[in-house]
Amino acid sequence: MPDNDITVLLVDDHSLVRHGFRRMLEDEAGITVVGEASDGFEAVKAALALRPDVIVMDFALPSMNGAVATRRILAKFPEAKVLMLSMHAEPDYVRTCLDAGARGYLLKNAMDLELVDAVRKIAAGEQVLDPRMGRLGGSHEPAPTLSTRELEVLQLIVHGKSNKEIAIVLGLSANTVAVHRANIMETLQIHNTASLVVYAIRTGLVSIA
Repeated sequence: MPDNDITVLLVDDHSLVRHGFRRMLEDEAGITVVGEASDGFEAVKAALALRPDVIVMDFALPSMNGAVATRRILAKFPEAKVLMLSMHAEPDYVRTCLDAGARGYLLKNAMDLELVDAVRKIAAGEQVLDPRMGRLGGSHEPAPTLSTRELEVLQLIVHGKSNKEIAIVLGLSANTVAVHRANIMETLQIHNTASLVVYAIRTGLVSIA
């Protein structure tokens, strides 16, 4: 691999999608895919081990979505440049990802060479927003801020996990999970699980993969 190649980590839970992206990128001179990951936890480990120039990250990952994985990666590898891929064009989803630290947001449909161009631009330090999404607008209310751990708990709540099940997945005690759940509801001013799930999905705080 030439020293000046852009190195890329691919994160998507579908192996065929990763294979397609790898072919698309490696057909271009100056880009090398150095690793792949199928979920958010693998993405964090691979990013810290491989330290690629660009991480191409699907938003809708199981267990830990792309925005939470991005936060985790940037906490330990702040130079990381993340390009988020998503099926959602809604502004709330875009803001969730940009607030997490992603440098770009690209819609997954009809990407073709847009992916290659976006990877090159992000590697060069530019921000990339899919032009098909239109303008984000500036009149929205600031979203309540949840911690990275709270977002992880929220993701699992949306997937129907109990406090005990969440505790096992995240390596916490059930009591700690209960505290996180209560804090989430207090921060969002939502006091039942059904409303919490609807809000989390509608505003793009979690993925429903």
